[in-house]
Amino acid sequence: MTEEKSITETGWNFDNSYARLPKSVFTRQAPTPVRSPELIILNDPLAASLGLNVQALQSNDGVAVLAGNQIPEGALPLAQAYAGHQFGHFNMLGDGRALLLSEQITSLGERVDIQLKGSGRTPYSRRGDGRAALGPMLREYIISEAMHALGIATTRSLAVVTTGESVFRETEQPGAILTRVAASHLRVGTFQYVSNWGTAEDLRAMADYTLQRHFPEVDADENRYLHLLQEVIKRQAVLIAKWQLVGFIHGVMNTDNMTLSGETIDYGPCAFMDAYDQATVFSSIDIHGRYAYGNQPNIAGWNLARFAETLLPLLHVNEEQAVKLAEDAISDFAELYHYNWLAGMRAKLGIFNEEAQDESLIEGLLSMMQKHRADYTNTFRALTFDRPEDTSLFGTAEFAQWHELWQARLGRQQEPKASSQQLMRSSNPAVIPRNHRVEDALEAAVKQGDYCVMERLLDVLSSPYAHSPEQADYSTLPAQSDHPYQTFCGT
Repeated sequence: MTEEKSITETGWNFDNSYARLPKSVFTRQAPTPVRSPELIILNDPLAASLGLNVQALQSNDGVAVLAGNQIPEGALPLAQAYAGHQFGHFNMLGDGRALLLSEQITSLGERVDIQLKGSGRTPYSRRGDGRAALGPMLREYIISEAMHALGIATTRSLAVVTTGESVFRETEQPGAILTRVAASHLRVGTFQYVSNWGTAEDLRAMADYTLQRHFPEVDADENRYLHLLQEVIKRQAVLIAKWQLVGFIHGVMNTDNMTLSGETIDYGPCAFMDAYDQATVFSSIDIHGRYAYGNQPNIAGWNLARFAETLLPLLHVNEEQAVKLAEDAISDFAELYHYNWLAGMRAKLGIFNEEAQDESLIEGLLSMMQKHRADYTNTFRALTFDRPEDTSLFGTAEFAQWHELWQARLGRQQEPKASSQQLMRSSNPAVIPRNHRVEDALEAAVKQGDYCVMERLLDVLSSPYAHSPEQADYSTLPAQSDHPYQTFCGT
C-alpha cells in the first residue's frame, strides 16, 4: 500500500473554514516532525464516529499523521491566536504548542476540529518549546473521556503518540502528542483577541462565523449578536452546573479556557473532589483559591462578562444601549445556572417534581457533608441504594433528621420508590476518575511503560452509571496522607 493511498483510506474528509477567516486570527504553521512516533492509545469508538478507518490510523502512515510528521491531503495546519485573563490578568496568548490540523466533516455532516497538542513551536509559544509530556497528555485522555461518559460536554481525545524525544520540565520526561477533537476551539479569549487587536470587520466576521458554526438557528428578525451572547450563556450555565453536580474542579478557568460551544476544554490541573468542601483547590498555582470548586459558577459569570464586553460594538450602535443589553443578558446567567444545578440536585435525590423547600433539603445535606468531610460521590451513591450506613454521616442525629425529611419528601410525589431509585442511579455515578487511580495509571505508563493500569481504568470509567460489581474497587478512597493532593498544568 502506498503512503498516499493509506492516508486517503484513513477516511480524512477535511475542510478549512477557520482558514477563510481574517488572517489576523491565525498563523499558517506546519507541525515540527518528531524522531520516532509510536501509537500509545487510540480511541476506536471515537475514530469510527468520525468516519475514520481504525486499522489505517494504526498503520505507520496513520501514526505519522497523528504525530505531525505527515500532512493529509486537504489539511491546512494553523495556530490560532487568542488572548485571555489568566488569574484575572489580561495577556496575549495563542496556540503555543498546538495546531489545528483541519476540520473533519463526518458522514453525518458534522464539523469538528482535529488538533495536535504538543506539535512544536508556533509564533505564540512565548519562549516555550511547543512540546508536551506523556503524563499530562494521558491525563487529558483519561479525564476528557471520563467526562464524556458522565454526559458532560467536552473536547475528546482521539489518540496519544509518543515522539521518541524528551521534554524538560522539572525533570526529563518522554514527549507525546495528543490528538484532540472539539466542536471548535473558539474561546472567550478568541473574541478578546479580536476585540483588542482586530478591526471592527474582523470582530463581525468572527461573530458571524461562530453563529454559523454553533448557533445557525438564529431568527432573521433577532439581534444576531445578542442571540450569540445569550446562547453562549445558556450553554455555560448547563456546563458549569454539570461540573458542580459531579464534583469536577477545572483548576484553571481562565477566559481562554472557556469555549463558546459549551464544551469543557484544557484538562491541565483538573481533578475530582473526594471529601465535599466548597473551598477545594487542587491546582498548585491557584494559591488564593480563585478557581476553587465553590467559586466556579461566579468565575464563569465573570468570564462571560468579559465575552459580553467584546460584543458591545455589535450589540447596538448606541454604546449605552449596548451595555444595557449585555448587562441584562449576563444577569440571566446566575438564574440559569441555579435552575440547572437545582434540577440536577433534585435528580440526585430522586425528586421528580418541585417544592419550595427542596433547596433547603439539598443545602442541609451538603452542609452536613462539608462538616463531616463526607465523600461527595460515595455519599450520593449510598443514598441511591438506600445504604445510609455506608456514609460518614450515619449515626448522627442531624443526619437521622435529614433522612426522615428526605423520605417524607419522596413520599409526597406520585412516582414510586423504584422510579426514584432509577433516577438516582442515572444521576449519581458509581465511579469518577479518583485522583489516586489516575496517578497510579500515569505512573505505571510513564515510569514503567505499562499501559494496562490505564486501560483498566478507562474501561471502568466508560460506564459510570452502570453500578456494576467490577466498579466497587474503583470507588474506594485513597489512603490518608499528610500532604494534600496537588495537580500541575504540565505545560
